[in-house]
Amino acid sequence: MFGISPMQLLIILAIVVLLFGTKKLRGMGSDLGGALKGFKKAMSDDEKDADFEKTEKKSDEKVEDKSSDTAATATQQPKSEQKESN
Repeated sequence: MFGISPMQLLIILAIVVLLFGTKKLRGMGSDLGGALKGFKKAMSDDEKDADFEKTEKKSDEKVEDKSSDTAATATQQPKSEQKESN
């Protein structure tokens, strides 16, 4: 119903080239490509940061677990042994 034929696409392309010129179209294309490249890089950097934060959070939890284990063993020792260790 509203399909664009190849002939219509060629006419539109010819009009665009006449209006803007090949140099300006080439510059716009390279600007668009650079913008897409920067966007992809930013997205991958965000994913790396999120992965790094997840692993950092897990390592912090492990450190807290170890410190709570040592505190629990210190409270379980008899008072005489605690005095000797201090």
